[in-house]
Amino acid sequence: MARGKLRIYLGAAPGVGKTYAMLSEAHRRVERGTDCVVAFVEHHDRPRTEVMLHGLEQIRRKKLEYRDAVFDEMDVDAVLRRAPAVALVDELAHTNVPGSRNAKRWQDVEELLAAGIDVISTVNIQHLESLGDVVESITGVRQRETVPDEVVRRADQIELVDMSPEALRRRMAHGNIYQPDKVDAALSNYFRPGNLTALRELALLWVADRVDEYLNAYRSEHRVSKIWGSRERIVVGLTGGPEGRTLIRRAARLAEKGAGGEVLAVYIARSDGLTSGSPKELAVQRTLVEDLGGTFHHVIGDDIPAALLDFARGVNATQIVLGSSRRKAWQYVFGPGVGATVARESGPDLDVHIVTHEEVAKGRGLPVTRGARLGRARIVSGWLAGLGGPAALAVLLNSVDVGLANDMLLFLTVTVASALLGGLLPALASVAFGSLLLNYFYTPPLHKWTIADPKNIVAIVIFLCVAVSVASVVDLAARRTHQAARLRAESEILSFLAGNVLRGETSLEELLERVRETFAMESAALLERAGDVAPWTCAGRAGFGRPLQRPEDADVDMPVGDHMALALTGRVLPAEDRRVLAAFAAQAAVALDRKRLQEEADQARTLAEGNRIRTALLAAVSHDLRTPLAGIKAAVSSLRSHDVAWSEEDRAELLEGIEEGADRLDHLVGNLLDMSRLQTGTVTPIIREIDVDEVVPMALVGVPEDSVELEVPETLPMVAVDPGLLERSVANLVENAVKYSPRGRRVLVSASAIADRVEVRVVDRGPGVPDGAKDRIFEPFQRYGDAPRGAGVGLGLAVARGFAEAMGGTLNAEDTPGGGLTMVLSLRAAGSRPGALPTGRDLAEPERQAL
Repeated sequence: MARGKLRIYLGAAPGVGKTYAMLSEAHRRVERGTDCVVAFVEHHDRPRTEVMLHGLEQIRRKKLEYRDAVFDEMDVDAVLRRAPAVALVDELAHTNVPGSRNAKRWQDVEELLAAGIDVISTVNIQHLESLGDVVESITGVRQRETVPDEVVRRADQIELVDMSPEALRRRMAHGNIYQPDKVDAALSNYFRPGNLTALRELALLWVADRVDEYLNAYRSEHRVSKIWGSRERIVVGLTGGPEGRTLIRRAARLAEKGAGGEVLAVYIARSDGLTSGSPKELAVQRTLVEDLGGTFHHVIGDDIPAALLDFARGVNATQIVLGSSRRKAWQYVFGPGVGATVARESGPDLDVHIVTHEEVAKGRGLPVTRGARLGRARIVSGWLAGLGGPAALAVLLNSVDVGLANDMLLFLTVTVASALLGGLLPALASVAFGSLLLNYFYTPPLHKWTIADPKNIVAIVIFLCVAVSVASVVDLAARRTHQAARLRAESEILSFLAGNVLRGETSLEELLERVRETFAMESAALLERAGDVAPWTCAGRAGFGRPLQRPEDADVDMPVGDHMALALTGRVLPAEDRRVLAAFAAQAAVALDRKRLQEEADQARTLAEGNRIRTALLAAVSHDLRTPLAGIKAAVSSLRSHDVAWSEEDRAELLEGIEEGADRLDHLVGNLLDMSRLQTGTVTPIIREIDVDEVVPMALVGVPEDSVELEVPETLPMVAVDPGLLERSVANLVENAVKYSPRGRRVLVSASAIADRVEVRVVDRGPGVPDGAKDRIFEPFQRYGDAPRGAGVGLGLAVARGFAEAMGGTLNAEDTPGGGLTMVLSLRAAGSRPGALPTGRDLAEPERQAL
C-alpha cells in the first residue's frame, strides 16, 4: 500500500488561521469529490472556525478517563476502519492522554500515513523540538508539547499561514481567539508585539529553508545543474556534560539557516579510554542529535583541540560549535582551554561559535578517571619534585635541626610525592639524590660520604626500600588503570560493531570512515584479491592521501582471511590497538558481503521485472494483437466470399474495418518495439536544433478532427531534441488525452519558454488521476481506472517518458485546474549547456535505429 501524503499548515502563534485554512482546503476537496473526514479538529469555541466544520463528516472521538476527568482524543482505530482518502488532524504536537494508543498525536498521524491515508494537519513554530530553547528565551514559556523536526520536514507540503503581529493582536482584541476574560492577560504576556515578531521571524526563516530544499529537489528532478547556496556542515564538540543538549539544539538551528545544513556531534576520548564523559548523558545526546537529523561520532585523540580540528577538516566542516568552559577561574593557570585553543588554530576556513550555557564556570562536576598513563606534564613534575625537592629540603633543614629521624621522614615524603606525580623513575632518582644528601649533611661524620654508625646504614636502607615500594605501587596502579580504561573503550567500540552486525545499518564506506576517525588515520581501505597470486583491488576506501595498491604499502594492515586485508595510512598503530582493528576488519568484510548480496538482490529484482515485462508482452500478444488480426481476417474472408453479393456501402465498411485494424496493429507493434528498445537501452537519439512548431503539428496526424486545440507560438526558442522521438512522444500524449477527454471537450496542446527550457503541455478535461497514481501511469502495461483491454496495452505514456528522458528532457503529470490531467514535457532549449538537463540515455552514438 502506498504511503499517504502529509500536508502541514504552519503558523507563528495560535490564532493566525491554521485550522481555518485546513478546513477551507477540506471543503475544496469535498467539492471536487474527495473522500475527506475530520479525524480531530478543535475549534476552541471560535465561531468562524466552528462554522467551517459544518458539511464535513466527523469521526466520533474516543472518551478517556484520567484523574477523575474525561478527555476527548482522536480514535485512530475508527479512522483506520473508515479509511478515508484524506483525514484532518489538528494540533500535530499534541500530547495524548495516558492510556491512548500512542503518546503523541504525530505518532497517530504516522499510523494513518502508513495505512495510505493522506493527512492534513497544523502546528505552531514554537512546538518544533530544535527551537525549544530559543522560544523559551523569547516568550519565557517552555513548550512541553513538541514534535521532532524530522517529522515536520518529511511532510510532502508545508504551507505557512502568516499574519502580522498587529493584525493578530486585533483579532485577539475582537475576541476571535480567546474568551474575553483571557484577552487582556494574553495581550500583555504571550501576545506582546515583540514576542509575535520574533516568532514570526522564526517561522519565516524555517519555511524559507524548506523552500530552498524544495527548489533543490525541483532542479534535480528537472535536470538543472546550477546549484544555489552552499552546504553548511557544523561540528558540535561534546564533553559528556549536560550542556551538550544546548549545543546540539543551537547547531541544529544554525544548520537550518543554510541550504542542506548538516550537524555532526563528536565526542573525543583520549587514547586511554573514556576519561570524563557520562555514558548516560552521551546516550541522551546521541538520541537527541539523531532525532534532529544529525549524526554522532566517537573519536579517539590525546590532544583534544587538535583532534577536534582534524575531525572538522576531515569532514569538510564550515563551523564548529563549542560550549563555554566549565572550569573555574583559577583553573585557567593550567592553560587557555579547548575553546580558546580551537578558536586560535581554526584558521580562516572554520568559524568557531562559543555558546554560553547554565554550567559555565561551575567546575567540571564530572568524575575524572585518574590514571591513565602518566602524561608528559606529570612526568616533568615528578622529575622536578624528585630532584628539586630534596635540594630545597636540604637547604631548609640546614637552617633548622629536627633530628635524623625527622630528616629521613621528610626526605621520604618528597620521594612519595615524586612517585605520585612521575612514577617509578623520578622516585628512584629522588631516592638516590636524597640518600646522598642524607649521608652528606645529616649522618655523622658530617660533610663526608661515609657513615660511621651502622644504625644509620639500616635507616637509609629502609628509606630506600620504602621509597622504591611506594613508587612501584603508584606506577603499577597507573598501568592497571590505563588497561581498564582501554578495555572500557574497546568494549564500547565492539558493542557498536555488534549492533551494526545485527541491524545491518552501516555501509562499507561509512564503516571505513569510522575506522579512520577512531584511529585518527589519513585513509582506510579494504583490499581484496581473487587468489594468492592475483593482483589486489580496492573494494572500498575512505579518507584522503595516496591510493593503496597492496597491503604492504600501508602503515598498518590487518588480514581478513586469505585474500582480504584492511589497510590504513597515517601512522603506525601500537600492538594493543590491533585487537580492536581486527574487529573492524571482520565487520568490514561482513559489510562488503552484505553490499554484494544487495547488488545480487537488485539484479534478481531486475530479472524479475524483465520476466514481468515478457509475461505482459505475451498477454498483449494473446489478446490486444489478436483482436485486430481477427477483425482483419474476418473482413478479408467476407470480401473474398462468392456466396454474398456485397453492396458498395458494405464493401467500404469492411475495407474501413481492415484499415482501422491495420492502423491499430501498427500502433501496438510500434509501442511494443519502442518499449523493448527502451528496456534494453538501445535508443540513441540524434540531437539537433529544431523549432517546436515544426514538430508538434506533425504529431497530431491521425487524431480526430476538432479534438485538439493547438497554441504553439512561433517565437519560442529552438529546442535540442531528436525530432522523431519528440513527434512520437507528443503523439502518444495527445492520443492518451483524447481517449479520456469528455465528448465535445477539445484537448489543449500549448508550449511556453521557462528559463533555459521549453515546456509542451497537453491538457485534457477528463477524470484526472490521483496524486498517488501519477507516477504509476508511466509504468509499462498500466491502464488507469477501468479501461478495457481493447483500449491498448498501456505502453503509450511509458514510451513517451522513455523518449523524453532519452533526449535529456522530463515528462510529468499535473492536475488540470478545474479538473483533468496535464502532461508537462520539459525540453532543453538550444544553446543551453547540456548539463542543465542530463540525458537519461547514451547520446554519443552517431546513429540510431529508424522509428
